[in-house]
Amino acid sequence: MIKKLAKSVREFRRPAMLTPVFVIGEVLMEALIPYLIALLVNDIRSGAGTAVILNYGWKLIVLSLISLFCGYMAGINCARASTGFARNLRADVFRNIQSFSFSNIDKFSSASLVTRLTTDIQNIQMAFMMIIRLAIRAPLNLLFSFFMAFYMGGKMALIFVIVTPFLAFGLLAIAKHALPIFRKAFPMYDKLNNSVEENVKGIRVVKAFVREDYENEKFRRDSDNIRIIFTKAERLLALNGPLMQACMYSVMLLVMYFGSRQIIATNGVALDIGQYSTLLAYSFQILTSLMMISILFVMMTFSAESAKRVCEALDEQSSIISPENAATEVRDGSIDFEDVTFRYSEKAVRPVLSDINLHIRSGETIGIIGGTGSAKSSLVQLIPRLYDVAEGSVKVGGKDVREYDLVALRDSVAMVLQKNMLFSGTIADNIRWGNKDATLDEIREVCHLACADEFIDQMPDGYDSWIEQGGTNVSGGQKQRLCIARALLKRPKILILDDSTSAVDTRTDALIRKAMRTYIPETTKIIIAQRTSSVEDADRIVVMDGGRIDAIGSSAELLKTNRIYREVYLSQNRQGHEDLEDGLGEEAKA
Repeated sequence: MIKKLAKSVREFRRPAMLTPVFVIGEVLMEALIPYLIALLVNDIRSGAGTAVILNYGWKLIVLSLISLFCGYMAGINCARASTGFARNLRADVFRNIQSFSFSNIDKFSSASLVTRLTTDIQNIQMAFMMIIRLAIRAPLNLLFSFFMAFYMGGKMALIFVIVTPFLAFGLLAIAKHALPIFRKAFPMYDKLNNSVEENVKGIRVVKAFVREDYENEKFRRDSDNIRIIFTKAERLLALNGPLMQACMYSVMLLVMYFGSRQIIATNGVALDIGQYSTLLAYSFQILTSLMMISILFVMMTFSAESAKRVCEALDEQSSIISPENAATEVRDGSIDFEDVTFRYSEKAVRPVLSDINLHIRSGETIGIIGGTGSAKSSLVQLIPRLYDVAEGSVKVGGKDVREYDLVALRDSVAMVLQKNMLFSGTIADNIRWGNKDATLDEIREVCHLACADEFIDQMPDGYDSWIEQGGTNVSGGQKQRLCIARALLKRPKILILDDSTSAVDTRTDALIRKAMRTYIPETTKIIIAQRTSSVEDADRIVVMDGGRIDAIGSSAELLKTNRIYREVYLSQNRQGHEDLEDGLGEEAKA
């Protein structure tokens, strides 16, 4: 796990390595300063003059300045290394998420991924900063202080050996009980982020149903759960301070008691005033180092859970990848489903799609209709290989989609969903997702074909009008028309409209379909719809039921032969009901 995370240091390896070097210099100066002070005290006690005092003075000033410089440089390099490492790690995780297939994305909630990219990486950044600075400083300071204490105080330094295990045991006990509590907080963060994300996305529904109080209470409850668990952990960590103070003052009392007795008993021979004052200084440094180590230990273990979660996102390999020597050119828009069975999960008992055999010629217009849950969307998601089949094969342009380079395959397919996504930026920026090099004239053309120019021209800034994240400042029908324009600009070999005109009126729907026939006549068009009027002029209509193909034919043929299509048609079209009855009556007479 550490090796994997360390790969994200990259160009910040130099400041990461320089930080410990400067920390060592800082610690060494801090260890020498009390030693010089002890010598100064003894010399003053022996009657040293001004020259001797000044000599010690400039040495102390130089050591202090060196310590200050080393501390400053350690801080600067540590900040550069830790923030750069976090930036790289965040980019690496985000880049890997972009490679996920739909099945990979299904394993993680969006709220969980957000938490991993923000809170978890922030924790790792803090841990990394402590590793390259505090984890070097505290042990070295402890060792140097112990050494100097024994050098200066002799047997008196055994006081530290006696007290230190009590402090270490207490700190470990606190950390042992606090860390499991911290681990429970991460799923709670995911839940809180999910609540916020859900509320922001559905704010219009919340207000329409006057559910603000309910949402406030839900957020308060999730936030309060985090408060409770962190309060519980902090209560334990709060014992660090009193324990530290108790040990520190115990050491000082013991040093004062035994040191004073030794100075008086031996008349300053076994222990003089300088050594005595130095022991007090080193005792403070030793106990402070132990305190730092305890904080470091808690932070490391706490961050280990964050590191584990981030590595899960880094280790996740896309279940759909391009093969070696992959085909990079799609010949045409022909599509063949051959004995296709599909499951969203390998553990699923019942397949979503079963025994699918469907052959679509390039340039053909295919309508797909069926009830809710009939797997219409699942069928078309196999074409650009957003999911892989469990059995059988899906071919595009005569080749199995698993033989194509993913970028080449998906570049040849454009999908427009019922709940398609717009991104923050101008209208022109969003349309250019179909072709980043498109001119404004080309954008105007596809927007006219998608009937989007009707409302764009009425906006004050036209094609430079700003679209909020998710397209929240445009209506559902406007959003769908912009998404259709974006897909048309791509000029794909296959265009899939997944119930993407549900929010527009039938007149606009008809105009869009007419425009597609003239603008991209050679493109294979697959139209999923709930309205039969959206597919009745298709070359063929596929009727789905329960994950199977129930029937294939033209609108006229299906009205005569297929119960599902006929029921949907008649429920939506009263005039069609009368015409159908007349037609069936004439056939009966004949």
